[in-house]
Amino acid sequence: MVTRQGLSNRALALWLLGVTALVLYLGEFTGTSIRMVGLLAFLPALAAAFCTVPQTAFTACWTLVTVAAALFGYNPRELGDSLLMIGLTAAIGGLSVTGSWYRIRREEELLRLRSTATAMQQRILRPLPQRTADLLAEGVYEPVQEDKLVGGDIYDVAASAHGTRVLIGDVQGKGLAAIGVAFAVIGAFREAAHREPTLAGVAEALEAAVVRHNAYAAELGESERFATALVLGFDGTDTAEVVGCGHEAPYLLRPERAPLAVPLAEPGLPLGLGELADGPRPVGRFGFPPDATLVLCTDGLTEARSADGTFFPLAERLAAARGLQPGRLADHLLAQAQAYTAGRQQDDIAILTIRRP
Repeated sequence: MVTRQGLSNRALALWLLGVTALVLYLGEFTGTSIRMVGLLAFLPALAAAFCTVPQTAFTACWTLVTVAAALFGYNPRELGDSLLMIGLTAAIGGLSVTGSWYRIRREEELLRLRSTATAMQQRILRPLPQRTADLLAEGVYEPVQEDKLVGGDIYDVAASAHGTRVLIGDVQGKGLAAIGVAFAVIGAFREAAHREPTLAGVAEALEAAVVRHNAYAAELGESERFATALVLGFDGTDTAEVVGCGHEAPYLLRPERAPLAVPLAEPGLPLGLGELADGPRPVGRFGFPPDATLVLCTDGLTEARSADGTFFPLAERLAAARGLQPGRLADHLLAQAQAYTAGRQQDDIAILTIRRP
């Protein structure tokens, strides 16, 4: 595959020789040598799309010399027409070199921006696995890697005096604006997880953080954003708590049983839209026995599509993976989704697996 570093010099030389020989041969064979030579003028434009600046400049020089030699060799008496064609070839070559320089500069800028944004996001996401007295959290995070840099998938685990609190969420949109909301949500979670005695209080703190961030964004003329999230609480017993904020329900896996979507008290509105609700978000409770594994994910997994547009069958793939070691489950699901979409990942994917230690 051609990268921004360009073709190898050997490949470029072979390409130029091959195309030049083919054009000259076709010109001789068809008796239209003068017109066929004019096609060589566009070689630098093709090189500008794939090659480095020096390689594009070399192609432009090669083309200029070849066109000039061919024109004076085929029709030395038509000096005016030959000079016009040579001038046109030189102009295309110069524009091609400029275009190659601009393309490479833009690719380098995008690479630097993407690296910076990815580093920022990695600084706010704790590395996995995370172990507390109540649970072991493992998983994967796979950014989509597109021109909008990075997405807004977030997760965190906090061991507090009130038990272990877990967050997974997805900020609307991508890019640096989404990272700003992600900072606000995770910062609020890391504080509220230790401060708030109830899980409902943690969720309300996250809601307030997004509302404040949107207020600042509005002052700057930026669009408001919301975030879907699940907030879960574990205290080491066979029961766990969950507050839904418009996010996908988690799945509970147990040996010899079908995957079970955890019933939420209600799906709830995304963070940032809480004022539209009739009251505070309710807290749901579900059984979490020692042999269970809880699977949390973002919509990059559930909304992954195959070539014919069908969604990734998460429940079906979870059922097929029941015999897999919990530590390998997240990597297995990511590989399954990538194979299902034939490598055409449409969104960031975050997958967490939670089990009792």
